[in-house]
Amino acid sequence: MKNILNNIRKNLKLVIGALIVGLLFGWLFFHSGGTSSSHSAEQELTGHEGHDHESEDPSTWTCSMHPQIKQNKPGDCPICGMDLIPLASMDAGGDDVDPNEIMMSESAAKLAAIQTMIVSAGFPEKSIHLQGKIHADERRIAELTARFGGRIEELSVNFTGQNVKKGQKMATIYSPELVTAQRELLEAIAFKESRPSLYTAAKGKLKLWDLNDAQIQAIEQKGEPQLYFDVLSPISGTVTMRHVAIGDYVKEGNALFKVVDLTKVWALFDAYESDLPWIKLKDEVEFNIQSLPGRTFKSNVSFIDPFIDATTRVAKVRVELNNSKLEVKPEMFINGIVHSKIAASGTQILIPKTALLWTGKRAVVYVKVPERENPSFLYREIVLGPEAGNFYVVAKGLHEGEEIAVNGVFKIDAAAQLQGLPSMMNPDGGVVATGHNHDDGSIKSTKNGEHASFKVGGNCEMCKDRIEKAALSISGVTSANWDAETKELHVNFNKDVSVDNIHKAIAKSGHDTELEKAPDEVYKELPECCLYREE
Repeated sequence: MKNILNNIRKNLKLVIGALIVGLLFGWLFFHSGGTSSSHSAEQELTGHEGHDHESEDPSTWTCSMHPQIKQNKPGDCPICGMDLIPLASMDAGGDDVDPNEIMMSESAAKLAAIQTMIVSAGFPEKSIHLQGKIHADERRIAELTARFGGRIEELSVNFTGQNVKKGQKMATIYSPELVTAQRELLEAIAFKESRPSLYTAAKGKLKLWDLNDAQIQAIEQKGEPQLYFDVLSPISGTVTMRHVAIGDYVKEGNALFKVVDLTKVWALFDAYESDLPWIKLKDEVEFNIQSLPGRTFKSNVSFIDPFIDATTRVAKVRVELNNSKLEVKPEMFINGIVHSKIAASGTQILIPKTALLWTGKRAVVYVKVPERENPSFLYREIVLGPEAGNFYVVAKGLHEGEEIAVNGVFKIDAAAQLQGLPSMMNPDGGVVATGHNHDDGSIKSTKNGEHASFKVGGNCEMCKDRIEKAALSISGVTSANWDAETKELHVNFNKDVSVDNIHKAIAKSGHDTELEKAPDEVYKELPECCLYREE
């Protein structure tokens, strides 16, 4: 034992050194293994936490037709019943996205029946329907007046409507003044050589009284005055007015007869101000006459009245018509059509009426944004030219090659309103309050006052009329519009109006609102079609 202890004492330093070296190697070995294990665990944890489950399943789901609907899981839209889609799929993509774009999914566009067309230029054409009457040609009217005073001794025309030929005798007049003038002519004949001026003056006096050269020559040859003179028709036509009878005394200037040549007549059409840009001289007019059914007449515009009638607000458009058989009579009603191109020359930008939203002040279209994965549209105001049948001429605001919506335009505009983007009734944009947006407050300020929307129970058009009247009964409410499908009422009002009072007024009329319930006794008095509560 003593030997062992002595050996330990001798080798104590060596033993202690070996122990220290062993402990050092042990610490290095176990520390390295622990670090590796810890590092591996840390890597595993980091890898698990770095895996983004939300990137696979989007956290927000929305309706492509009602963007105000947002849920954290898929489902159906509570308004229209469409499947909700991931909010990310609504992005148009790219760096050139306009913040005012209205983006829709393909399914939403199909559901809204949205159709588009490429804008092109063409020649505007329009069929203008005109109405009018047949009138006599004013250039073919003769008014016979007494050139000298006398008595009607004989009438060859006894009734109105009688046809006469040019030069035909219409009446015979005895005139003492004319007898005196003839005697002056006969006396002047004796001085024809010595005083030719006297003879010329006497002969000229008779010519001024409508005697022709043959009648004057007959007086000279006979050598005595003619007592009776015939009144001759200056044109061939129809007697439309007879002012005298046998035995009447007439004075110089009195009307005797009126003769109208009806072998050519005028068709005078009434053209309104909006029609005038489409009508020009020589345009062909196709028309029919009610009293001559089955027959169609064609002629060209010969004159357009330069004035608008202050009372009727129309201008007369004249068409000339041959009437050799006298079938067409003045005052007959006529209906005509002018197939015309606009009076201005050249092609114009044309869009169908269905593509247009018009407030009376603004004309609005929605232009499709090219190169988008989903249908996207932009609001644009345009300036309209004349109406061209089912089209409008665009004076300013669109260019050839652009694509616009021509069907479902109102639905696009409604989506823009819900998203607070520029729209027909709100060109400056801004969030519109809806019944699904209570977290922001149901009242929103607009340029014209306040706006609010909320649900109101009802079924039909009678309900719509009753609800809107109740809302408008509150002083300061400027407009009210209730939708029978969504059951939503939109009201605009002045800032001093309480929305609670609007709710109460509607409830008193028999319709439940989000805040007020209608009294049962009032509700039961509603017509059966208006009973909206489910028993």
